[in-house]
Amino acid sequence: PRLPEDIEFVHAEDLEDMYPDLSPKEREDKIARKHGAVFLIGIGSPLKSGMPHDLRAADYDDWSTQTIERRRGLNGDIIVWDSISLKSLELTSMGIRVDAESLIAQLKLTGLLERKELPYHRGIIESKLPLTIGGGFGQSRLYMFLLHKTHIGEVQPSIWSEKMEKKAMKRGIKLLQ
Repeated sequence: PRLPEDIEFVHAEDLEDMYPDLSPKEREDKIARKHGAVFLIGIGSPLKSGMPHDLRAADYDDWSTQTIERRRGLNGDIIVWDSISLKSLELTSMGIRVDAESLIAQLKLTGLLERKELPYHRGIIESKLPLTIGGGFGQSRLYMFLLHKTHIGEVQPSIWSEKMEKKAMKRGIKLLQ
């Protein structure tokens, strides 16, 4: 089976502690290969290194609120090990959306505080919009994983450059048009 029975939950801070000399993508590869599937929590807040695991929009998921484990972030990604491409593959990103407090904090952290005057942001700050939980699957990535494909062009039609078509053909990949 390509997926394990259980998914491993790992916080981005712990992942950085485990593999401090690796890049975030290399860390994802390492942990996904080890466990098969992980839910990586807390993507967006600066880690001990001062850098976030990955960038996230300030006005979407709450990546700054402190949890009971004294970590930051109410969001995460499901990442699997793709034995076809031999690398990790993010299938979905999800989380609790920002409330007024986390929105303002994240706008400050990202230097985008002027955005608090935009209609959506005002709606959150003034409690005129409902608070939500959300996320979504990357359909093409999910199809690639389930259908054992190595290139997104095998599951998603597009207009491909001649160079890309030749490169794919050399690798035996049939791109959808």
